[in-house]
Amino acid sequence: MASPLSGCVSSLRSSMQLLDSSISILDSGVHDFPRLTKVLQTTRHFELLSESDLHAAQSSLLSEIQPEVDSLLSRVSTYLDKLERRERALMAKCELQEGRLSQGSAHRQSGAKSPGLRPRSGAGGGGTKMEELKMQQLRQKKERLSYAVGRLELQASQRERQLRKSMAAQ
Repeated sequence: MASPLSGCVSSLRSSMQLLDSSISILDSGVHDFPRLTKVLQTTRHFELLSESDLHAAQSSLLSEIQPEVDSLLSRVSTYLDKLERRERALMAKCELQEGRLSQGSAHRQSGAKSPGLRPRSGAGGGGTKMEELKMQQLRQKKERLSYAVGRLELQASQRERQLRKSMAAQ
């Protein structure tokens, strides 16, 4: 009875050796598996979107930003108009001041020449000094009025421009 069992035992031993060699082959093939999973792991660097999704995102971004951009542009335009009006007003004021300075220097020059031509006597000197003082006051009044007229003309032109601008906006 030992002989039929000895064949089974030898067959079982050869199967176990075959299993052991298979396990060692599998172990040698799989022992590097954790490293291979890390090496072969894919990382998505870029995500692909459909063109319709891209257009939808662009339009939603545009609808969010457009009102703000329009508001900022209108504020900048208003501010630039204000600066332009201020520049014109300052230039007009500068021209008026230059006119005053040139008139003042002309009066001083004529005043420097006048005393040499006019005789200064006791009775006549008093009358001419009063006339000269009155003339000087009249000149100053004329300068003030011309300055006021220039300022009013500038304001009128600015209001006309604003009116035209508001009419064009409607």
